[in-house]
Amino acid sequence: MRDGERLSLEQMQTFLEASEEVGFRAEDRKEAYGWTERILCGQEYMSLSRGGKGVVKRYIAKVTGLSRAQVTRLIQQYVEGGTVRVRRGSGRRFTARYNAADIALLAHVDEAHETLSGPATQKILYREYYDFADNRFQRLANISVAHIYNLRKERSYREKRMNFEKTRSTQVGIGERRRPDPGGRPGYLRVDTVHQGDLDGVKGVYHINAVDEVTQWEVVVAVAYISEAWLQPLLESMLEQFPFRVRGFHSDNGSEFINHTVKTMLNKLLIEQTKSRPRHSNDNGLVETKNGAVIRKHMGFGHIASSHADSINAFYQQHFNPYLNFHRPSGVPELRADEKGKIRRTYRWYATPWEMLRQLPGLAGHLKKDVTVEQLERIAGAQSDTGAAVQMREAKCKLFATFNQRRTA
Repeated sequence: MRDGERLSLEQMQTFLEASEEVGFRAEDRKEAYGWTERILCGQEYMSLSRGGKGVVKRYIAKVTGLSRAQVTRLIQQYVEGGTVRVRRGSGRRFTARYNAADIALLAHVDEAHETLSGPATQKILYREYYDFADNRFQRLANISVAHIYNLRKERSYREKRMNFEKTRSTQVGIGERRRPDPGGRPGYLRVDTVHQGDLDGVKGVYHINAVDEVTQWEVVVAVAYISEAWLQPLLESMLEQFPFRVRGFHSDNGSEFINHTVKTMLNKLLIEQTKSRPRHSNDNGLVETKNGAVIRKHMGFGHIASSHADSINAFYQQHFNPYLNFHRPSGVPELRADEKGKIRRTYRWYATPWEMLRQLPGLAGHLKKDVTVEQLERIAGAQSDTGAAVQMREAKCKLFATFNQRRTA
């Protein structure tokens, strides 16, 4: 309000009565405080009567939209110092432990790993400093999980961070309907397929995802078509990529796995074949979760033509599978029975599949004849977690660029 300080008390009283049903609000606090100071000076507030002071107080509260208590505090400030100013808090503040460089580094790690959960990210930050001796992670190495989520809310983090059916069951007398019991030994795989969408009635590429139940060692391959002729050589290639002996092969009841070709191949390799039971959705729950958290997260939901299966397989074998098994932490479940006998899972330890495999007793006895612990150690230490993630992402970007080029052509 312009020239508000020139109004008389009678004019202020008339204004208050006429605008009783109308509310006002100041847009800028600094401007409102300055206007309040001019009103108090112009009306010579200290020399007014008690009734006059009340009119001025109600007039200021009406025009600025401030509460009566706040106006009283501003008037008290004017009485004591002759001015009305915006006061800044003088309370003690905690020293910031993590600076802008740390937040930028966390954003870099999250972008490389595509934002894993808090505990998994905490494990990576710890390993970057203590296992790979990267001094940039000195402060972040001991960060809590809760504070990782706090830093992800920071504006500087958000500015740097940029964020891509179940098969029908068939009643066939192949495979035993039961849940496999690894007994703490690696080599019992959970297998499932992920379809990369249709486009104009044309099927896209299929991903075959195999996860070891004990160590969560994961191997992903791609196939152009779901048929026995296409699957057999691909499954053989997939089983060869596991460093330990494969003892069990568990899938749902889809015909891509429950057929005589797969059965003959597994029998030849002395691998037992089991399949999920009806009304037991958790029988293949491990690989189902990996389908979403790994394959869908990195490959997306859009259609990818089946002609790209070979290039996707090359990417999986050279970059993606090594990253998953040596550099991407996963939650390790701790099983305990509650008072009612129900099995509960808690996740207190996050580790890479290689770390889980390495801590198994008698590790050398589980490995294949041509695989040694020293070889796996060299692969794990060749790159840091984030370095491997960045390399994998670069390879993935090049792979997706070929999809767009062929589609444009």
